[in-house]
Amino acid sequence: MHRYRPIDESGREHPGEPAGSWGGGGPEPAHVDPAVLGALLARHGWQRRGGAAGRYARWTPPGPSGRGTSLLVPESRAFPDSEDLLGEALYALERCPAPSAREVLVQLAVPSDEIRWSRDVPEDVTGAAAWPAQEKLRAAARQMLLAAALAARGRAGYYGARHRRQAQTSLEGVLVGAGTGGRRLTAFVPVAGGRSTVVRLHHALHAAREATDYQRATGGMEAFDAAVEAGVSHELTEAVVALVQGAEGARIALDWAPSAGAPPGCAARPEVVEFSPGDLPALRSAGARYLRDEPSVPVRITGAVVRMRRSDPRGGGTVRLRVLAGAEVPHVRMVLDEEAYRIAGHAHLVGLPIQVGGRLERRGGFRRLTGAVGVAPVQVDEAERDRLMKALHENLDFFEEACTGEE
Repeated sequence: MHRYRPIDESGREHPGEPAGSWGGGGPEPAHVDPAVLGALLARHGWQRRGGAAGRYARWTPPGPSGRGTSLLVPESRAFPDSEDLLGEALYALERCPAPSAREVLVQLAVPSDEIRWSRDVPEDVTGAAAWPAQEKLRAAARQMLLAAALAARGRAGYYGARHRRQAQTSLEGVLVGAGTGGRRLTAFVPVAGGRSTVVRLHHALHAAREATDYQRATGGMEAFDAAVEAGVSHELTEAVVALVQGAEGARIALDWAPSAGAPPGCAARPEVVEFSPGDLPALRSAGARYLRDEPSVPVRITGAVVRMRRSDPRGGGTVRLRVLAGAEVPHVRMVLDEEAYRIAGHAHLVGLPIQVGGRLERRGGFRRLTGAVGVAPVQVDEAERDRLMKALHENLDFFEEACTGEE
């Protein structure tokens, strides 16, 4: 059976029957648009074999795996028995062994934009060698989606830890097919909540392709600077490098959900974007350039003290905050002088967060705050204070650090 699973980092597989496990059940005949079903069947290689003109069409699946399956799909709901035909077609799709049948059902159950990655790898990648090749492809695909989700939240040449939590959360609804041999992989990104990521990926891939061509033709990197506005970043170039490395070439194709149509500013049928090993030097140079040139960011952060450390009983020390507001990173570390360290320690002991200004440094992925100034406790409502105090008592080692200065 062709299975799908969420594109997370856990490696856990999604429950087996795709028609019945995504969003509370498979598509209902009453909710299926015959035109959408026909468009999906054509997209996934099903062949139209005639039928009663203007009333219904007969479709058969591609390849030998679906031999014996035939669907009658009404042209529209104007046909008197259209809902019965749709019900029979969905029933046949659920039992059809062809992988394309599952892909059609996924689209009908949850309208999604499709992203397809393919890599040209040696044909002898089978057996034990196929598993690491497939995991490599899956990891590269996830990197690429994460880069696009980051770009959907703001443009930057390098994100580090910024926006990462929100970007990862936005990808939780993405489902990915279990391809074979590390050659092909398909992701379904729900239109509801995920379209901005796919649109950004669409623009970013084409911008990366154009910038790479420019660099290879002229040796100049300025096209990569302009490409940041389209969503190209260190994270995206790293994902493309991971996809292409070890292959003779790679392609990324997008198809919009037929029920939603193409988004504004995007082609109805986006062109496939291709990369080859000859593109890797330009992409690596661009990634290093993004990493080197992204500036530090001025911020004023509100955060809860979760770790304190200093080498002597007196003097300044290092403080780690769990960020509550002011920066799109989960934690930051900073060095404070003796007075600021004392204020942070007192706030920690009574369960209050602190505010502090400074600059998020690119080095370390924007997890370090330098030039910390204006450290002060922040008053919070009772519910938040109780939650912070509960967290404090659940982590007594941190309490001891605040008192003794030991890690």
